[in-house]
Amino acid sequence: MRLRNIPGAVKTIDDSPFCIKLNQQKLGECKQQFPTNQPLHIEIGMGKGQFIMELARLNPQINYIGIERYASVLLRALQKMEELSLPLPNLKFICADAALLPDYFQKGEIAKIYLNFSDPWPKDRHAKRRLTSHQFFSRYGEILDQNGTVEFKTDNRQLFDFSVEEVHTAGWKLNAITYDLHQDSSLNQGNIMTEYEEKFSSKGNPIHKLIASM
Repeated sequence: MRLRNIPGAVKTIDDSPFCIKLNQQKLGECKQQFPTNQPLHIEIGMGKGQFIMELARLNPQINYIGIERYASVLLRALQKMEELSLPLPNLKFICADAALLPDYFQKGEIAKIYLNFSDPWPKDRHAKRRLTSHQFFSRYGEILDQNGTVEFKTDNRQLFDFSVEEVHTAGWKLNAITYDLHQDSSLNQGNIMTEYEEKFSSKGNPIHKLIASM
């Protein structure tokens, strides 16, 4: 995916009070960036932040961290945060590569991981880069608590089928699955749509979702 470089984006992120500076943190200290000690959920590849901002607004009893690899994309989320009429003290951002998650969080620090409309990396040789590959599930297992879960949504059927297989390959359990989320009264209850979800569902694309645990 080619993204436009925005001059000054990295410095803006480094200077923002909404972002955690990883080079200044020791392993396991991210949770200390919040005013209240409460369960920590993360979204990997949060994009412009619509999903995780709404989660944080609706669930003040949970702390959230949005992780985005690309500074130019994270900058848009920061701009949205600055425009909010009410602050979200339970939400922080990190600009980082998800492959390094075990370097940022310690075992049991995370209660839930959200993956929404992740890059499908369609070429077979890039399969291990997919956020739902068994290699990534192994990383998630290093930071989730014993009851932790991964929730994944996509409209890409090929990626979803791959992900279901990888859950089993990783030795995880598939707790719930649907191939048409918006028609599933149980799993769709309380569903918060991402920007991509709104776009693709408006075109009639079914949204797939799975929930997995160790």
